[in-house]
Amino acid sequence: MFQPEFECLPTDGLRDLQLQRLRDLLALQWAQVPPMRARLEQAGLHPDDLRRLPDLAAFPFTRKADLRDYYPLGLVAAPRAALRRIHASSGTSGKPTVVAYDQHDLDVFAEVVARSLHAAGARPGMTFHNAYGYGLFTGGLGTHAGAERLGLCTVPVSGGGTERQLDLILDLQPEVIACTPSYALVLAEGFRRRGVPPGDLSLRCAVLGAEPWAEKTRAAVQEGLGVTATNIYGLSEIIGPGVSNEDAREQRGSYLWEDHFYPEIVHPETGEPLPDGEWGVLVLTSMTRTALPLLRYWTGDITRLLPEANSTGRTVRRMDIVRGRSDDLIILRGVNVYPTQLEAVLLTLGHVSPHYHVVLTRSGTLDDLTLQLEVPQASAALRGEIERQIKAQVGVTVRCELCDPGSLPRSEGGKLRRVTDHRPPR
Repeated sequence: MFQPEFECLPTDGLRDLQLQRLRDLLALQWAQVPPMRARLEQAGLHPDDLRRLPDLAAFPFTRKADLRDYYPLGLVAAPRAALRRIHASSGTSGKPTVVAYDQHDLDVFAEVVARSLHAAGARPGMTFHNAYGYGLFTGGLGTHAGAERLGLCTVPVSGGGTERQLDLILDLQPEVIACTPSYALVLAEGFRRRGVPPGDLSLRCAVLGAEPWAEKTRAAVQEGLGVTATNIYGLSEIIGPGVSNEDAREQRGSYLWEDHFYPEIVHPETGEPLPDGEWGVLVLTSMTRTALPLLRYWTGDITRLLPEANSTGRTVRRMDIVRGRSDDLIILRGVNVYPTQLEAVLLTLGHVSPHYHVVLTRSGTLDDLTLQLEVPQASAALRGEIERQIKAQVGVTVRCELCDPGSLPRSEGGKLRRVTDHRPPR
């Protein structure tokens, strides 16, 4: 472990530390963030009302809309002169979400990413091929700093330029790679095209994140690149990548670094807390972030906290895979569907490519889902088999459109958009 003194902190001590850090965060917001103080006052709450960890459930959620409402830096607690970095979302659905870091935050960011990379199997002295995008997206610079903190030699490739990335992997012989799961499949496809077998690659660890992915995708990446693939989770509002990571020895749930991030699972409609083991929306509090302290941030990600014991000796809890985002949920004729469920079915069919796209349309009052996917040889029999398997395993009726290999969009290192919604608003 990178920091066993925190990763294996006795549970009672961890809970005491969390309570103190949550109180510190509330005090910071009360003193330095006027909109958050006004919200607490409106709710009749004061930082002193947090006496026990369960008391946190009485405090209000923070949502992405709050960051946009106080754009660009209205929720920042640190003075402008103390800020050292600003990141932002793409802003495709309106104003971008702007997040700020002071030096303390950047130190925490590097620390939790270093923990995550170590859990993934990276060790000091290895070479790290970083294919996350650099720039306003937190992925590239965030993982870069963590890799340097761990003692890796970092190759800051960023996203895109797939042929050049393939060359660099062959020439520089990195043991560790970080990218999105969909881009890892693109790289594996590129090596297959070149006739380079996985056993000839130097890669040993793949740290994949920024988009939901299925276990079958993990298997395809591991087979295609000859790696052990682990999931890294994070979001810029909380810190960036490095909120949690799987251990390469288990590949069963991502360890949440609970000395920095307090996790809750809540009901997606009522917001009521749910016990460990139940699926709901992940809510996170960035307990040690000083430039942008966020209380009970509604991530929108659907997951659960795993209650069973682990095999590593860590005392921090694990979160399960992210099934999808609450706002990515497709309700198709009364059935709840996440794109990852469709992906999981496709990857059980060995003659189907993992590259797919979902198109939503509406016929009269009924919604329709067309699943576009690549296959080497299209046939009515294959299309029928896929439609039957999805109906049997997911419970929805879809129409499959079989496409030529290479015809659907590919990731260039950023998040891949899987769904196009042509439905008019009701």
